[in-house]
Amino acid sequence: MILTEVNNPATAKEFIDLPGRLYKNDPHWIRPLDSDVQAVFDPARNVFFAHGQCNRWLLKDDNGHTIGRIAAFINNEKAYKNAQPTGGIGFFECINNQQAAHLLMDIAREWLQQREMRAMDGPINFGENDKYWGLLVEGFKPPSLGMNYNPPHYIDFFESYGFTKLYDQFTNFLDATIPLPERFTRISDWVMKKPGYSFKHFDKKHFDQFANDFRDIYNDAWSNFENFTPIEMGTIKESFRQMQAIMDEKIIWFAYHNNEPIAFVLCLPDVNQILKHVNGKLNLLGKLKFLWYKNTTTIQRLRIIIMGCKKKFQHHGIESALIRCLQQEVLPRNTIKGVELAWVGDFNEKMMAIHEATGAKRDKVHRTYRYIFP
Repeated sequence: MILTEVNNPATAKEFIDLPGRLYKNDPHWIRPLDSDVQAVFDPARNVFFAHGQCNRWLLKDDNGHTIGRIAAFINNEKAYKNAQPTGGIGFFECINNQQAAHLLMDIAREWLQQREMRAMDGPINFGENDKYWGLLVEGFKPPSLGMNYNPPHYIDFFESYGFTKLYDQFTNFLDATIPLPERFTRISDWVMKKPGYSFKHFDKKHFDQFANDFRDIYNDAWSNFENFTPIEMGTIKESFRQMQAIMDEKIIWFAYHNNEPIAFVLCLPDVNQILKHVNGKLNLLGKLKFLWYKNTTTIQRLRIIIMGCKKKFQHHGIESALIRCLQQEVLPRNTIKGVELAWVGDFNEKMMAIHEATGAKRDKVHRTYRYIFP
């Protein structure tokens, strides 16, 4: 077996195309948009290159066929906040062969060690953890947009190499055909009527204001979590740019107290119900297919990508009120059958409690591992 660095257009294309061959017989896999994956490795589009670096490799068998891939990352803003300097690996794919899998992990580890890292987390993304983050360990079913999907045997690849669980992130499922618990609606309705509170849905005509509100809330809400680094405006703009074609302004909500932004919920249609038909490509043919299926397909699921609330307003029922805003918007449409509530870490007890209060049930688990170098 031969390892090859991704360093030209041909190897970059092979990096993108490999999963299509590995998963060709898997009915659950949905190919991510090629352009979204390419953006991760494009310094002009990924602001993390301003304070980090990455590299990619392909693994070929003795006949020259590509059988695996991996990427390694160093985010200098986070690497040194751990007990040991820690990099990351991601975009791992491999045939069902432990030796091949471990060769890929070896080359990533060596690259990280050469740059003075002493551990690696994975599978992660060279960016925020709302996309391409964590190994699927429970709920092997079709993924939502940006969510990792992998076969169960990848778990053994990671654990046999020496990776151990760092934390789990849960996706819970809310059956929209069942009314929310009475206590939940009573509290949320009370909060929505309190003096000084207001709730607005996103309006792209005022993007800059909402983007600033998003950053203000996010950087306050998560500041106490371990290894937190403030989100950058470039990351927000790129994320919203990628969402533009599928965004529904009326399912992205912000809460304010005396005009101060205090909380948000970012929800998207489960557009993978359409994107599964374009095979990752939004070229001319892909765009035509997308428009056709967009106009002929009724999307029945939504996904709450992220929720956040400033610390001083937590435990005030604001997040519940935002979920209630969503419910009041989508139920009259009579099309939405379910909502994925994601992407909550097992360390986030507050958000776990909110999910439980809605009646949502566990649907998927993605695990982030850590391997400390010997």
